[in-house]
Amino acid sequence: MTAFVGVQDMAGLLAATGVGPAIAQVAERVHADFVRWAQFDKTPRVASHSPVGVIELMPTSDGQRYGFKYVNGHPTNPERGFQTVTAFGALADVDTGYPLLLAEMTLLTAVRTAATSAVAARALARPDSRRLALVGAGSQAEFQAWGMRTALGITDLAVFDPDPAAAAKLVRHLEPAGFTVTVCATAGEAVRGADVVTTCTADKARALVLDAADVAPGTHLNAIGGDCPGKTELPVELVRAANVFIEFEPQTRVEGEIQALPADSPVTELWEVLAGRRPGRTRADEVTLFDSVGFAVEDFSALCWLADAVRGTPWSTELDLVADPADPKDLFGLVAAVGAPLPA
Repeated sequence: MTAFVGVQDMAGLLAATGVGPAIAQVAERVHADFVRWAQFDKTPRVASHSPVGVIELMPTSDGQRYGFKYVNGHPTNPERGFQTVTAFGALADVDTGYPLLLAEMTLLTAVRTAATSAVAARALARPDSRRLALVGAGSQAEFQAWGMRTALGITDLAVFDPDPAAAAKLVRHLEPAGFTVTVCATAGEAVRGADVVTTCTADKARALVLDAADVAPGTHLNAIGGDCPGKTELPVELVRAANVFIEFEPQTRVEGEIQALPADSPVTELWEVLAGRRPGRTRADEVTLFDSVGFAVEDFSALCWLADAVRGTPWSTELDLVADPADPKDLFGLVAAVGAPLPA
């Protein structure tokens, strides 16, 4: 039998655990797995693009367990009453090939993305950072706010979204949890004076969601919205001037903010900083950029966390997913056992 975690299971687990503690726990897994980066199979995700979005498969393995995620990105979906991003994934035992866990990953992806942002911010942002600007108040925003709270203790937020309802939603969710939220009329207003800036917009085109002049020296940027060729959020001059950190270069060169730069532009993979192989921030006045597009190792970390977190709880059920005949060579016997009629 395979453990199954559905949407209501995941929501219940996060409510019981607390969103902040869950993000912190996943961040610990992400950090530990990035440190052992060399043990993972790594490949850019397999993407199927259409004029309205993208569908992707994201696989990896550490030699003991294999994980994958199916995820879509369709920026116009909310106009039709659908989520921009949905996902599900699985974790399997490499020794037998049997699936151990099948899970929703729409909520879990939001948690793992916030956890990865937290890992990057802890390594790259100034330790005295106290104010976060969110450019975009959609599905990822609250999780990103909690991620910066777990990483840096930030509870002072400025937010801009062209949709007033989205910004009001963010205030409704975060202020009761102890955040101070200022809704701004422009992205520039939100970014000015911020120590950490997270851009989390959904589009399928090159966009400019803020001006380089609004980003102060010493700012750390999390650019989490870029996820496909042709989609960027930041001005090229800002990316060029920043100290850039990424997940997996062969994927980020195609999908990230750095796709707008020459192929030999200098970047550092985040795992190298976490493993102590290369420096992170080198000056207090340096602008650091985590050009994050999401990578399969992060999903693997989140799935491994989930498998442990739901064990012995009511937040998973057993799924009859894999055929398991008493005689491994008698698969047909499963059909015969239920009295299936033979054709004349």
